[in-house]
Amino acid sequence: MSTESFIEMETNRQEPVSLQEPVSLQEPVSLQEPGSLQETSSLQEKEVCTEMVSARENLTSALTTASAQWSRESTKIQQAIAECRHLRMRGWVNKVEGTIIRAQVPDVKIGELCKLISPDEKGELLAEVVGLDRDIALLSPLGSTSGISSKTEVIPTGKSHEIEVGEHLLGSVLDGLGNPIKKAPRFDSDTSPRVKVPVMADAPDSMERKLIDKPVSMGVKAIDSILTCGEGQRMGIFAAAGGGKSTLLSMIIRNADVDVVVIALIGERGREVREFIDHDLGEEGLARAVLVVSTSDRPAMERAKAALVSTAIAEYYRDKGKKVLLLMDSVTRYARSLREIGLAAGEPPTRRGYPPSVFAALPQLMERAGNSGTSSITACYTVLVEGDDMTEPVADETRSILDGHIILSRKLSSAAHYPAIDVLASASRVMNNFVSTEHKQAAMKLRNLLAKYQEVELLVRIGEYQRGHDKDTDEAVNRIAEINAFLQQGTHDPVHFDESVNKLLTQFS
Repeated sequence: MSTESFIEMETNRQEPVSLQEPVSLQEPVSLQEPGSLQETSSLQEKEVCTEMVSARENLTSALTTASAQWSRESTKIQQAIAECRHLRMRGWVNKVEGTIIRAQVPDVKIGELCKLISPDEKGELLAEVVGLDRDIALLSPLGSTSGISSKTEVIPTGKSHEIEVGEHLLGSVLDGLGNPIKKAPRFDSDTSPRVKVPVMADAPDSMERKLIDKPVSMGVKAIDSILTCGEGQRMGIFAAAGGGKSTLLSMIIRNADVDVVVIALIGERGREVREFIDHDLGEEGLARAVLVVSTSDRPAMERAKAALVSTAIAEYYRDKGKKVLLLMDSVTRYARSLREIGLAAGEPPTRRGYPPSVFAALPQLMERAGNSGTSSITACYTVLVEGDDMTEPVADETRSILDGHIILSRKLSSAAHYPAIDVLASASRVMNNFVSTEHKQAAMKLRNLLAKYQEVELLVRIGEYQRGHDKDTDEAVNRIAEINAFLQQGTHDPVHFDESVNKLLTQFS
């Protein structure tokens, strides 16, 4: 049948052939004149419709098969693209020089972590990019460099150092990188949200910080009455070896009126860590604390990271609206770890061997503490003083950054006067902003009496002091035992802020 005849036949039909509803072959075709031309046309029409239905079914089947195949191929392509996005340039170790690894690896940035994988693939080492020289990256390892060779592969991760924070950390002991050493009982079972935060962060904006306008109870009578600290204040505790630093820290940790305590032990002896947890902190103190530990045998980069990790944890709890106490022991060892990294990377030594990067890092770390728009981090940073030399670079720089300083005396410590605080050499820079006038005057009177006594102490000891020449000095000599008794306190005898102030007003107003 010609195409023209088929078109004419389809035009004369009352009902057009529908591809959506194919003609059923079970229904008989009405033949008006058997054997006629009409019968022949109907048979041909039937064959054409059958062929068209079959073609449609074949096309539908082919499209379905093609669609399924394309879906499978599309999934494979998307997976391949996703994998390609994670591919990074790789490099190789070029040189190991002291504590610095030089690697030829492009496309890295300062602060980025890299994986170092040895040919035997028995393990991997993390290192941080601390310097760049064209396509040579200077890496500071976060672990032992034992086993590193020229065949060690360097793979940039594209990420900086991050840690997981949350309520589950309370009661736990972490290493300098934020990994758990001793998990709290709730560490794995706690269902509260956990988030990852970078250990490096900017300090709160200076115009968004709340003013330090109310005191925080440290539970230490000499501090709360004479060297009153405010919420969000940053204090330095300066002490030589054997100056009673550990005793004062343990008193503050147990007695401070805060919600969370974050403690960083940097460069301490391994023996002292367990002693600190069991004797100074105790189970009750550990329950509300997070301890970050990096002992003296750990790599310099890990010791430096411990300060950043502890600060990041404190920031998390501050952002949750909690009052946080951050204790860091010690800033000196943090600075020494930075010195070790800087000198190994080729920085020039300046003040007593410290490179310039150390004095840039100290304010960046300490300015992160303090008040924000939500709550506060009250921070105490201990500083080791060499031979009572307060002009030592780290001590001098730290004192210029912080909001006050507490000087511990070896003389008082050796006389069993605890806490061994040299009240006259210490100061709180913001105390006068929030204490009452009566409190301020009573504290000044105690200071004045103590200063008067120290002027004539030698004469008193050798029996050459003669009374009646100065009324204030006579009062100081008469009351020195009372003053010392007021300033002393048992390590396990907490005294609340209000009680300390009331005693001060009663005795010295």
